[in-house]
Amino acid sequence: MNLELKDVLLPYQKKWLEDKSRVKIIEKSRRIGLTWAQALDDVIQAATSGRDGMDVLYISFNQEMTREYIDACAEWAKKLQLVTSTVNEDVFRDGSERGIKAFRIDFASGRKIVALSSRPSNLRGKQGRVIIDEAAFVDDLPELLKAALALLMWGGQVIVISTHNGAENTFNEIIQDVRAGNLPYSLHRITLDDALAGGLFRRICQVTKKEWTPEAEKSWRDDLIKTYGEGADEELFCIPNRSTGAYLSASLIEACMDDIPVITWTEPEPDFVDWRLDVAETWTRCWIAEKLNPYLDSLSQDLAHFCGVDFGRSGDLSVFWPVAEEKDLTLSPPFVLQLRNCPHRTQQQILFAIIDKLPRFSGVSLDARGNGSALAEACRQEFGPSLVREVMISESWYRETMPLLKAGIEDKTLRLPRDADILSDFRSLRVVKGVARIPEQRTKDRTGGRHGDSAIACAMMIDARKELAANEPWDYAGIPLDKFDFMGWDI
Repeated sequence: MNLELKDVLLPYQKKWLEDKSRVKIIEKSRRIGLTWAQALDDVIQAATSGRDGMDVLYISFNQEMTREYIDACAEWAKKLQLVTSTVNEDVFRDGSERGIKAFRIDFASGRKIVALSSRPSNLRGKQGRVIIDEAAFVDDLPELLKAALALLMWGGQVIVISTHNGAENTFNEIIQDVRAGNLPYSLHRITLDDALAGGLFRRICQVTKKEWTPEAEKSWRDDLIKTYGEGADEELFCIPNRSTGAYLSASLIEACMDDIPVITWTEPEPDFVDWRLDVAETWTRCWIAEKLNPYLDSLSQDLAHFCGVDFGRSGDLSVFWPVAEEKDLTLSPPFVLQLRNCPHRTQQQILFAIIDKLPRFSGVSLDARGNGSALAEACRQEFGPSLVREVMISESWYRETMPLLKAGIEDKTLRLPRDADILSDFRSLRVVKGVARIPEQRTKDRTGGRHGDSAIACAMMIDARKELAANEPWDYAGIPLDKFDFMGWDI
């Protein structure tokens, strides 16, 4: 793709086309120019001679979309000055007597683009790149994908593009499986706001010869949302409809529960926070030796260990969730530790003591919002950035992490303590606008308030395993002193 053409594309369009994964999927807002950009890449693909080129088979759920796509391909071919035949109506032979009406462009390379307005019953005799546009609306997406994926055996590519069509639609289920790590596909997401941030409205103004202003963009966005009404979340912001309610059923959670101890730290005296540091640390060392070390000392030295931390101080709990990664990849905690009204310095002392005793320690992720940032920062400084992630919980973090937690529970590769409060924490997860998260409402246990704390700590552990498992330990000792700037001090 030459520089001039690349400059025509917006950043999110470029990023999509630069992804050369064998299977890639995108959930997107309507009318952001993605199919138009895809048509450019398809023309280049079909016009390329030799082994690097391939046929392109485009499938959509209606003829109007099909014709729009093929017209875009023809326009790109003209701009690129490629030798093609005219757009022809053709009959695509799918094994039926009548076949399927299609549009076709042939290139001098010997390759072609064939655009179909309905699903062919069999793609296995074909070869090349398959594009399924508005996949959530085709008649039988599972069967269509099964046929399309057969093309990968000989170097093809499968591209799935769609807005959403309900939470229980196969398209959304595939996306959740990709996020959970069950399918090895590349996944993209572009909402209306992502497209606007990438310059969509500026480009619209440029094409329509209108002046761009921030006020005009806001007015255009507001009018568009108003036009879609109740469907705006699904059509423009990648939030499938009817996606509200509990994320995990009680029976699903209970099936993963086992006899794993839940240990709760509470302050020995109401004035514990005011105890002298040396006295508080001595008391805490004794508590660790009595309550935690019997479990930590029995851990297998051959297994990798991770940890997740959800921080709380005077209101919510802090929860530390260490695990061993078993040979079959099951994540098994030796215990789950809850800390109620625990001073910052004591939380740090206990967490460091746990991590120090975890064999083959491979990473910890911590809730770094608010006061949790101090514990997260201290942990990073102690164990190094390659083994510590400071997580600012956000909607995107929930979106990427919770499907992994759910997959672990569904597959029973995540062991949980058999505990009513932990069951309540996991049950509190709610799907809000398509994303599972902890809602604002709090619950109570016998020691005070809870806010889904153990579920977040478990998700943090999964985050650590996903993001840090491949990292090498940070070697402070290996850095010579002359690499540090001591401001001229005599050391």
